[in-house]
Amino acid sequence: MAEEREQDVLRAASMYYLQDMKMEVIARQLQTSRSTVSRLIKRARETGLVEITLRPASTRAPGLGHTLGTRFGVAAYVVPVPDSAAQIDRLDQVAVTSAKLLASWFDSDMVMGIAWGTTLAAVSRHLVHKPTRGSAVVQLNGAANTRTSGIEYASDLISSFGSAFDAAVHHFPVPAFFDFPDTKAAMWRERSVRRVLDVQRRADIALFSVGAVAGAVPSHVYSAGYLDDADIEMLHGEGVVGDVCTVFLRADGSYLDVALNARATGPTPAELHRVPRRVCVVSGDNKAVPLLAALRSGVVTDLVIDELTAQRLLDVAGPGYGGADGGRRSGSTGTGATAAVGRAPIR
Repeated sequence: MAEEREQDVLRAASMYYLQDMKMEVIARQLQTSRSTVSRLIKRARETGLVEITLRPASTRAPGLGHTLGTRFGVAAYVVPVPDSAAQIDRLDQVAVTSAKLLASWFDSDMVMGIAWGTTLAAVSRHLVHKPTRGSAVVQLNGAANTRTSGIEYASDLISSFGSAFDAAVHHFPVPAFFDFPDTKAAMWRERSVRRVLDVQRRADIALFSVGAVAGAVPSHVYSAGYLDDADIEMLHGEGVVGDVCTVFLRADGSYLDVALNARATGPTPAELHRVPRRVCVVSGDNKAVPLLAALRSGVVTDLVIDELTAQRLLDVAGPGYGGADGGRRSGSTGTGATAAVGRAPIR
């Protein structure tokens, strides 16, 4: 019965959006009422079967998507925004697109790794319920700091993804940063921690953003008590420009010899490379430099970005950049998908 209902949704949406048929005609074809057709079409939009995008005629998004894909070896989903758009509106549009893409990628018997942060919190607010079976959502990095446990913030964020997909939720109850590398090494031997690490290693999708050390809008990890003044000074001294999953990167994408990373609980770029689809969601001019570092580390396969940030990224990269080069100091080899598109297709 449910399968037959879904077929009705598909038929009604195809007739309405692809064949330009009126609802009255569709109702006669399906031998149902006009109000039922209206509900079927609404369901098609709510479940992501149909995605509608309004794009200004002057948008640069398709060309930017192709350019990013060609230059960085990623699948680039560039979200159109007006030049006058406020940062909060740019982030919101990127979050909407990211939520829809996740719904199309994530399915039953899959594992999704989530890194907490302001950007992913925005994505969580736009998730649409998609029932799955046997799936799991796992927290990628610890959240506790010297001011708070961080548990409530991270727990609510990760749980929202679990609820959206009816997935089992695996929290990671450790600090964002240990005080000593030896403490981390000891904790990583504990069975309760190893259980979560094992779920992380089985991830089919990793979802994260990039944190920026500098800029008018500080990233959560730099503004919420996770680092003290000495830590920040150390990061500046080592040339760090940002982080991915609380693992710090230099501008060239290197990270192995950044001292603070020995105490970080998030997966390194090398560990993330085991995940088939690695989705980076970015919005904001101050994110361009750390995003370039993440691309140079080869950690991104799919990039969701607004067109103003995309243009800023290309300006920062300059004309000579053509691929991942962070391996000089980090040991990364670089990776990427072959496709590059301006937006998700209307289906």
